[in-house]
Parts: sequence; structure tokens; C-alpha cells
Amino acid sequence: EVQLVESGGGLVQPGGSLRLSCAASGFTFSNAAMAWFRQPPGKALEWVSTIYSRTSRTDYTESVKGRFTISRDNAKNTLYLQLNSLKTEDTAMYYCSKDDIRGQGTQVTVSS
Repeated sequence: EVQLVESGGGLVQPGGSLRLSCAASGFTFSNAAMAWFRQPPGKALEWVSTIYSRTSRTDYTESVKGRFTISRDNAKNTLYLQLNSLKTEDTAMYYCSKDDIRGQGTQVTVSS
């Protein structure tokens, strides 16, 4: 059974940083493309970033390019998302994802 458990969210001031983690189990993590999504309050789910398995190539939605960094540690079966220069509009529940499976999410709130 695929399990994804996110952590690392919290309350941070604008301009601050957070590092999200996603512990994965139940599948061969090193072979899987992994992604982060987010859902701002009252809005639809949106894709944030993807990291591919073999090449570790990364893609980002335009609004986070240069501020967020996705990475993976295949030895630890863990996916990361480094969030820098946070803005109030980054406030959302953040989910890691494998295919159409997501974890329970971790809340990021950016507020002064």
C-alpha cells in the first residue's frame, strides 16, 4: 500500500523559509516520479513541482520558480520541497503525490 506522509509546514512571515518533507513507503521510491501540489484556502488544487526518477529533472509552476526547490533522497525514501522567499499567496495545504495518490498534507501559512 502506497503511503505518503508530509511534514514540515507551519506559520512563517513573508520572506521566510520552510522545508517540507514527505516520507514514502509501499513502493519503489527511486523508480517513481514524485510531485508536490498545493491547495490554497477556498481554491482548487494546483500543481507545484515534479522531480523525475531516472534523470532527477525538475519542473516548477511559474509562480514558484527561483523560490522553491524540489529534491529527493532515494536512500531515505523521502521527498523534499524547500520553500524560500515565501509570500502570503503561498499559503496553502501542501501535498506530495505519486501518480494520483496524495498524502494527508501539511499546512503552510505565510502571514505577518
